[in-house]
Amino acid sequence: MSDMTLAEALAELAALEDPKMRAANEKRGDDHGMNLSRLRGVARRIKTDHLLATELWATGETGPRLLALLICAPKRFTADELDAMLRQTRPPKVNDWFVNYVAKKSPLADELRWRWFDDADPTVSAAAWSLTTVRVAKDAEGLDLDHLLDLIERDLKDAPRRLQWSMNETLANIGIFHPELRARALEIGERLQVLADYPTAPGCTSPFAPVWIGEIVRRREG
Repeated sequence: MSDMTLAEALAELAALEDPKMRAANEKRGDDHGMNLSRLRGVARRIKTDHLLATELWATGETGPRLLALLICAPKRFTADELDAMLRQTRPPKVNDWFVNYVAKKSPLADELRWRWFDDADPTVSAAAWSLTTVRVAKDAEGLDLDHLLDLIERDLKDAPRRLQWSMNETLANIGIFHPELRARALEIGERLQVLADYPTAPGCTSPFAPVWIGEIVRRREG
């Protein structure tokens, strides 16, 4: 545990604020103006401080919550606490970091995956699909991959954006890691054309599932 107080942490975050960066971030739905590399530097100095993380989260503000997600101890949260936190992660960056840095690292991840999968809130069900993708890639035993493809085939095209992105990630990973289902995953992706026109920077892999599957399989198989 660090010896940094909540007031000191908030002062450090305030010093990172840049009005121009805030304006750019707000166009993407993220209400903060911090350089995230510098924010990570603050987190590295603090290291893990779960108490401070809970105090930062309780402020309800995006900057403090991002820092909280970097310094918390995921295994110390209960399932109910994680459920409540997820439902508060409306800014995209807070949601992304919560899912990747906390939910995926929790020993309760699979319990939460089941809890969230059929939730009416698409932000919540999107988190379940992200946790499902981890299982698809690392430990698919017990998963009904054909059923997952059935759901993707039915719902991907018209899903809300955050949920669509997570379902598409599961589709691509089924195609990458499960050769017996690759042809079906490719066919679904080609037919639905979800993210086919997504702008992709040079050197990056397109999130369009058929391209994504083909590129990663090529790298893995040489």
